[in-house]
Amino acid sequence: MSRIYPTCMMLLLLFTVTAIGYDDGDRPGYRDTPIIPGQKWRVHDSQRPWPTVVDPGAGSLPVPPPADAVVLLGKGDLSAWTSGGKDARWANVDGAMEARPGSGNITTRESFGDIQLHVEFRTPPEVKGSSQGRGNSGVFLMNRYELQILDSYQNPTYSDGQCAAFYGQWPPLVNSCRGPGQWQSYDIFFIAPRFGDDGSLLSPARATVVHNGVLVHNDREFLGPTSHRSKPSYSKHPEMAPISLQDHGNPIRYRNIWLRHLDEGEEKDSQ
Repeated sequence: MSRIYPTCMMLLLLFTVTAIGYDDGDRPGYRDTPIIPGQKWRVHDSQRPWPTVVDPGAGSLPVPPPADAVVLLGKGDLSAWTSGGKDARWANVDGAMEARPGSGNITTRESFGDIQLHVEFRTPPEVKGSSQGRGNSGVFLMNRYELQILDSYQNPTYSDGQCAAFYGQWPPLVNSCRGPGQWQSYDIFFIAPRFGDDGSLLSPARATVVHNGVLVHNDREFLGPTSHRSKPSYSKHPEMAPISLQDHGNPIRYRNIWLRHLDEGEEKDSQ
């Protein structure tokens, strides 16, 4: 009896700490995570206000790529993507690319820096799970900076983890999600960070993001690579890196992914 009692007490304590850390009720999130640098909120703070819901309207998808675009996904062609150096293990379904739960993330074969990126995605039409367990994926710029994908249509979760959030850092300005099974779009204007020769940060990564035609981030800075329950910070990395799409255990579909290189060099005569 004397051996069982301490074990029971330890389990009770662990349960209590876990319950304090994550409230999967009306306000999912945490209260035991680090304060986000420059903010008053904790990472995944359950008390952070939810963005106002804005109906984005019907929209018009797909958006055809411009003449100078690099097409990463067209008509279900997965050749631009890889799973650990091999062919991408996601499925081609009805001309779209579908994440196979458990298959792992996929990355582009090429690396990129400053880009304009267009992504169309669809969360599953059948609603399963709640909060972070419902229609979860993500677009990782430079394999480090995540723009969250989630079914955030009438699905409460912590604000910096909802659809279109800079994961763990910034919620979107508004929630402009469409319902489950409807095609949605991101238009991302991304500027990579700059580092000095000594590894010091000269300028952070930043992005402007339009979700379903609605501005949700306006030239906003990433505070460092995104992560779960951790405070962000920068360390020097290559000037260019692949784009990744996340397998989070949900059959998210993607289609019509293209990008344009953003050149801030000298002006060129078009004649």
